[in-house]
Amino acid sequence: MRKQQQGFTLVEIAIVLVIIGLLLGGILKGQEMITQAKIKNVIADFSGISAAYYGYQDRYRAIPGDDVNANTRWGATAGNGNGAVEGQYNNGGAACAAAVESCSWWDHLRRAGFVGGTGVTQPLNAVVGIMGVQTGMAGGAGTALGVGGVGGFSGLIMCSANLPDKIAIAVDSQMDDGLSNSGGVRAQLQTAANPDIVDTATSPYQETGTNTYVICRQI
Repeated sequence: MRKQQQGFTLVEIAIVLVIIGLLLGGILKGQEMITQAKIKNVIADFSGISAAYYGYQDRYRAIPGDDVNANTRWGATAGNGNGAVEGQYNNGGAACAAAVESCSWWDHLRRAGFVGGTGVTQPLNAVVGIMGVQTGMAGGAGTALGVGGVGGFSGLIMCSANLPDKIAIAVDSQMDDGLSNSGGVRAQLQTAANPDIVDTATSPYQETGTNTYVICRQI
């Protein structure tokens, strides 16, 4: 006698599909929650470091990194006191050294107790991009992220690199005007990790899912 083969019923298939849908929904929701947490973390970095800078300036009447009294106060490498943080936010891709003011910035803030950690090592953001500061273009030689070298940031800026397009756009929208080439927050499309800042404005944001940006904010 032939043995009758039994398949899945419509009810069983429907239950499986519902379970799969719930699992996919949970995964996507979890990914969105992680992205939102990273956005909040990046914004908190900008706010926290700005607050640390103003706290240091209020206490010592000097700019961290540029502070001429850092040596007598802590035995740290002192700045030249010219009112600018010289060097690049990423130290040109090299390891940070105390002789560079944009690196000493972190050492001075840490010795003063305004940020955690020790030494001149630059902190990383939520997506493992470098965070750092510079004045204009590498210490004041022209403006950063302007139009044709003008109209950009001439003062002190903080930059955070390697931000995925979705995070970069959300950070700019929540902190400024959501435009990459205007306002107090500006962005540069990256072609490599932790890039140098250019002196010209870059193209508008494009959310491709693969673009990454370095965002800078005027302090």
